[in-house]
Amino acid sequence: MSSDLLIRPPRGADEYPSLVKIWRSAVDATHDFLAADHKAEIEQRLASDYLPHVRLAVAERDGRPVGFAGTDSGKLEMLFIAADNRGAGIGTRLIQHAIEAHGVDSVDVNEQNAQAVAFYRRVGFAVTGRSALDGEGRPYPLLHMRLTR
Repeated sequence: MSSDLLIRPPRGADEYPSLVKIWRSAVDATHDFLAADHKAEIEQRLASDYLPHVRLAVAERDGRPVGFAGTDSGKLEMLFIAADNRGAGIGTRLIQHAIEAHGVDSVDVNEQNAQAVAFYRRVGFAVTGRSALDGEGRPYPLLHMRLTR
Protein backbone atom coordinates (compact mmCIF):
# COMPACT_ATOMS: atom_id res chain seq x y z
CA MET A 1 0.00 0.00 0.00
CA SER A 2 2.95 2.35 0.50
CA SER A 3 4.14 1.92 -3.11
CA ASP A 4 2.37 5.14 -4.19
CA LEU A 5 4.04 7.05 -1.39
CA LEU A 6 6.37 9.94 -2.16
CA ILE A 7 9.04 10.99 0.37
CA ARG A 8 10.04 14.58 -0.29
CA PRO A 9 11.38 17.73 1.38
CA PRO A 10 8.79 20.12 2.79
CA ARG A 11 7.45 22.83 0.51
CA GLY A 12 8.44 25.53 2.99
CA ALA A 13 6.88 26.99 6.10
CA ASP A 14 3.53 27.27 4.30
CA GLU A 15 3.25 23.51 4.74
CA TYR A 16 3.74 23.63 8.52
CA PRO A 17 -0.01 23.90 9.32
CA SER A 18 -0.56 20.57 7.50
CA LEU A 19 2.29 19.00 9.47
CA VAL A 20 0.89 20.32 12.75
CA LYS A 21 -2.46 18.74 11.85
CA ILE A 22 -0.69 15.40 11.23
CA TRP A 23 1.15 15.77 14.54
CA ARG A 24 -2.12 16.42 16.40
CA SER A 25 -3.87 13.40 14.88
CA ALA A 26 -0.87 11.14 15.58
CA VAL A 27 -0.49 12.36 19.16
CA ASP A 28 -4.23 11.98 19.81
CA ALA A 29 -3.93 8.36 18.62
CA THR A 30 -0.74 7.39 20.47
CA HIS A 31 0.10 9.76 23.34
CA ASP A 32 -2.72 9.19 25.84
CA PHE A 33 -0.17 9.73 28.63
CA LEU A 34 0.47 13.36 27.61
CA ALA A 35 -1.25 15.96 29.81
CA ALA A 36 -3.58 18.29 27.88
CA ASP A 37 -1.61 21.42 28.85
CA HIS A 38 1.68 19.84 27.73
CA LYS A 39 0.12 18.75 24.44
CA ALA A 40 -1.23 22.26 23.84
CA GLU A 41 2.15 23.83 24.65
CA ILE A 42 4.01 21.52 22.26
CA GLU A 43 1.44 22.06 19.51
CA GLN A 44 1.66 25.83 19.92
CA ARG A 45 5.48 25.71 19.54
CA LEU A 46 5.68 23.07 16.80
CA ALA A 47 5.64 25.36 13.74
CA SER A 48 7.69 28.15 15.34
CA ASP A 49 10.25 26.34 17.51
CA TYR A 50 10.56 22.72 16.40
CA LEU A 51 9.88 22.20 12.68
CA PRO A 52 12.27 24.95 11.46
CA HIS A 53 15.17 23.39 13.39
CA VAL A 54 15.12 19.89 11.94
CA ARG A 55 15.68 18.47 8.49
CA LEU A 56 12.19 17.43 7.43
CA ALA A 57 11.05 14.65 5.14
CA VAL A 58 7.36 14.61 4.23
CA ALA A 59 5.46 11.48 3.21
CA GLU A 60 2.88 12.36 0.58
CA ARG A 61 0.09 10.22 -0.85
CA ASP A 62 -2.36 11.38 -3.51
CA GLY A 63 -0.95 14.91 -3.35
CA ARG A 64 -1.33 15.43 0.39
CA PRO A 65 1.04 15.00 3.36
CA VAL A 66 0.26 11.93 5.49
CA GLY A 67 3.36 11.85 7.70
CA PHE A 68 6.71 13.43 8.37
CA ALA A 69 10.07 12.86 10.01
CA GLY A 70 12.51 15.41 11.37
CA THR A 71 16.20 14.75 11.90
CA ASP A 72 19.20 16.61 13.27
CA SER A 73 22.83 15.48 13.33
CA GLY A 74 22.07 11.78 12.88
CA LYS A 75 19.24 11.72 15.39
CA LEU A 76 15.57 11.18 14.61
CA GLU A 77 13.86 14.03 16.46
CA MET A 78 10.30 13.36 15.33
CA LEU A 79 8.27 10.89 13.29
CA PHE A 80 4.50 11.27 13.03
CA ILE A 81 1.92 9.59 10.81
CA ALA A 82 -1.65 10.86 10.41
CA ALA A 83 -3.92 8.61 12.47
CA ASP A 84 -5.99 7.54 9.45
CA ASN A 85 -2.81 6.38 7.67
CA ARG A 86 -1.21 4.38 10.49
CA GLY A 87 -0.30 0.77 9.74
CA ALA A 88 0.28 1.38 6.03
CA GLY A 89 4.09 1.23 6.06
CA ILE A 90 4.57 5.00 6.01
CA GLY A 91 6.58 5.10 9.24
CA THR A 92 8.84 2.33 7.96
CA ARG A 93 9.45 4.20 4.71
CA LEU A 94 10.18 7.44 6.58
CA ILE A 95 12.63 5.81 8.99
CA GLN A 96 14.38 4.01 6.12
CA HIS A 97 14.69 7.36 4.33
CA ALA A 98 16.01 9.03 7.51
CA ILE A 99 18.62 6.30 7.97
CA GLU A 100 19.74 6.24 4.34
CA ALA A 101 19.50 9.93 3.40
CA HIS A 102 20.08 11.67 6.75
CA GLY A 103 22.42 9.20 8.49
CA VAL A 104 20.07 8.60 11.41
CA ASP A 105 21.37 6.14 13.99
CA SER A 106 19.61 7.23 17.20
CA VAL A 107 16.22 8.22 18.56
CA ASP A 108 14.68 9.10 21.91
CA VAL A 109 11.17 7.75 22.38
CA ASN A 110 8.58 8.23 25.11
CA GLU A 111 8.73 5.13 27.30
CA GLN A 112 4.91 5.23 27.69
CA ASN A 113 4.44 5.02 23.91
CA ALA A 114 4.68 1.22 23.72
CA GLN A 115 3.68 1.15 20.04
CA ALA A 116 6.56 3.47 19.10
CA VAL A 117 9.06 1.52 21.21
CA ALA A 118 7.99 -1.70 19.48
CA PHE A 119 8.19 0.01 16.05
CA TYR A 120 11.75 1.23 16.60
CA ARG A 121 12.80 -2.20 17.86
CA ARG A 122 11.25 -3.79 14.77
CA VAL A 123 13.25 -1.53 12.44
CA GLY A 124 16.54 -2.23 14.19
CA PHE A 125 16.92 0.09 17.18
CA ALA A 126 17.84 -1.11 20.68
CA VAL A 127 17.49 0.66 24.03
CA THR A 128 20.81 2.03 25.27
CA GLY A 129 19.63 4.21 28.15
CA ARG A 130 16.77 5.98 29.88
CA SER A 131 16.01 9.47 31.18
CA ALA A 132 13.32 10.16 33.77
CA LEU A 133 12.28 13.42 32.07
CA ASP A 134 11.78 14.43 28.45
CA GLY A 135 14.03 16.95 26.71
CA GLU A 136 11.97 19.87 28.04
CA GLY A 137 12.06 18.63 31.65
CA ARG A 138 8.50 17.28 31.61
CA PRO A 139 7.66 14.06 33.52
CA TYR A 140 7.68 11.73 30.51
CA PRO A 141 10.53 9.20 30.64
CA LEU A 142 12.53 8.74 27.46
CA LEU A 143 14.21 5.61 26.17
CA HIS A 144 17.42 6.35 24.27
CA MET A 145 17.75 3.97 21.32
CA ARG A 146 20.50 3.29 18.80
CA LEU A 147 20.43 1.57 15.43
CA THR A 148 22.00 -1.88 15.73
CA ARG A 149 21.68 -3.10 12.15
